[in-house]
Amino acid sequence: MQSQIPAVLLAWSVAVVACGEGRRDAAPQQPTTGQDSLSGGPATSNVTATMRNAAGKELGTLTLSEAGAGISVSGRLSGLPPGVHAIHLHAVGRCEPPKFQSAGDHWNPTDRQHGTQSRGGPHLGDLANITVAPDSSATVQETTTGGTLRGANALLDTDGAAVVVHARRDDYHTQPSGDSGDRIGCGVLSGG
Repeated sequence: MQSQIPAVLLAWSVAVVACGEGRRDAAPQQPTTGQDSLSGGPATSNVTATMRNAAGKELGTLTLSEAGAGISVSGRLSGLPPGVHAIHLHAVGRCEPPKFQSAGDHWNPTDRQHGTQSRGGPHLGDLANITVAPDSSATVQETTTGGTLRGANALLDTDGAAVVVHARRDDYHTQPSGDSGDRIGCGVLSGG
């Protein structure tokens, strides 16, 4: 009788597993795209931008995610000129070299002035300057003053969005882009 018990248990286990396949009464997994199961609105997920210079060389990848009342932009870049550079979110998801003008203006759904030091600012696409080290690398960890990836004041609309690095620092007040100079790096946001 004891030798039959393991065989019975094995048969019972196989039957339970077989009957359980296809069942969906377990806790649902959180979506990464599509509909948010809690709010019924679009799901929140990270999006990425592979940054490239005007010659098409990859500079690194930045990740954007919702962070409280704004959007976090983080990652590591390399191959940029050492020094302080402006970085902004732009309203169009196109990065046509060499000047990246195809990325359009700064993302500005609230119709504000450029810069955190501007009386009527800032654009939601305005970020703090980044510092590129002598080895041409930079760690990016910035957050917008507002906005969302999807929903009200959404960055990701029908024509997408881009992240742009400029040749000079942003002075945080000169219109329309803080006297930040040419666009030297650009990445189209994808993954959302």
